[in-house]
Amino acid sequence: MGLKSFLSKPLASLIHNKNQQWISNPLDSQKKVFNNLISCAQNTLFGKDHNFNQLSDYKDFAQAVPIREYEDLKPYIEQVVSGKEDILWKGKPAYFAKTSGTTSGVKYIPITKDSMPNHINSARDALLNYVHETGNSKFFDKNLMFLSGSPILDKKNGIYTGRLSGIVNHHIPAILKQNQKPSWETNCIEDWETKLDAIIDETIHSPMSLISGIPPWVQMYFDRISARTGKQIKDVFPDFELFVYGGVNFEPYKQKMFDTIGKKITSIETYPASEGFIAYQHSQEDNGLLLLLNSGIFYEFIVADEYYNQNPKRYTISEVQLNVNYALIINSNAGLWGYSIGDTIKFISLEPVKILVTGRIKHFISAFGEHVIGEEVEKAMKAACAKHPEVDIIEFTVAPSINPNKGMSRHEWFIEFGTEPNDFLQFEKDLDLELIKLNIYYKDLISGNILQALSIINLKPQSFINYMKSEGKLGGQNKVPRLSNDRKIAAELIKLAK
Repeated sequence: MGLKSFLSKPLASLIHNKNQQWISNPLDSQKKVFNNLISCAQNTLFGKDHNFNQLSDYKDFAQAVPIREYEDLKPYIEQVVSGKEDILWKGKPAYFAKTSGTTSGVKYIPITKDSMPNHINSARDALLNYVHETGNSKFFDKNLMFLSGSPILDKKNGIYTGRLSGIVNHHIPAILKQNQKPSWETNCIEDWETKLDAIIDETIHSPMSLISGIPPWVQMYFDRISARTGKQIKDVFPDFELFVYGGVNFEPYKQKMFDTIGKKITSIETYPASEGFIAYQHSQEDNGLLLLLNSGIFYEFIVADEYYNQNPKRYTISEVQLNVNYALIINSNAGLWGYSIGDTIKFISLEPVKILVTGRIKHFISAFGEHVIGEEVEKAMKAACAKHPEVDIIEFTVAPSINPNKGMSRHEWFIEFGTEPNDFLQFEKDLDLELIKLNIYYKDLISGNILQALSIINLKPQSFINYMKSEGKLGGQNKVPRLSNDRKIAAELIKLAK
């Protein structure tokens, strides 16, 4: 056992015991966070505009602070970007996490000195929690690979600006930097395909034990290695034992990745976002993500089906119910207030508080009133593939086809297969039947002859990579939306059909 592996075990025990204090007291934890946020922000412009000094409880806060998306908060953020102090949070942010929005263009998400520990400590705790649960820490002694954006940061009115993963790269503990891959120089390469080849050059002969990244881009990394060596990943990286991921559901990618690796691999799911590190997988016994209730974020929840109502009811952690789809709202020490993060979640446990990410509030199909969400299409795909075990899915997305030239309206599933089904029509039928089981509104539309059964658009190899490349979003933290309520993505993908 190496020194890092040895030291991680008492540290994991210390962190576990410390975290148990807030895990076992979720309501008190959130109350303390709420009171601290209001107290610290009273003298900011936002706090003054919303009378923070007169708030006596959460009920007052909910009346004073409306739910906002980025565009709604943008007048305040623009003042922060211009260099003004004490706007959303005391002082100036330490960083801006720069993201690309579909409607807002470039978004600048503030990260403050107070909110930075949320990003760093939560990632640390996810690994140490795994060490404490399993007793396995030997991966710390080998090479750890984090597929991330460039750590090169620009400055905007004195505030460092870049991708979240690049910012976080600056805060990786020195003890881990010694065996971190890829190197700083390689991480700074902007072009994804050039960077990927350089990463392979650096890692192909290294003892890799942990690999972290978004599943489709890690899969691309593995495919390139297999093509270069003619070997499975387990033979290239015999020490590889832990996969850490976030950003997308692993299920649609899991079987292909395990096939490429040549064995099943242990994984830890995390839920990081530019707006805050929300949750991480708490146990290898289930897939629930522990909601981080003491890390500078006060959470609110809106029933997803009521999100677009004029005055939807807002719930706190004390009021939520299991297995209800909620839109996630955050208030944070980064200065985000009543902020809709855009994700939907559901609670699978309240003791401790665990969630699953179910999709994006704007990524759904309801062109005909069916309100199909990401969780449902992924479950339908998993179930259909179980009936056709030969099928290998590279990537897929779903869009409505309204008033097509032939037949009735329907859902179109754009799928890139690694291995196609032996019976394509039966696979298509089974996929439709699985979605019918999962969504009663879709079932009613099918049985009522409003919609015809879904159709699959079989895409050429590399279609999604080529699509992302055409959008300037190849690699890094970018991902294809699982669902669209319009034809923007479909219009480009249809050109890539077989």
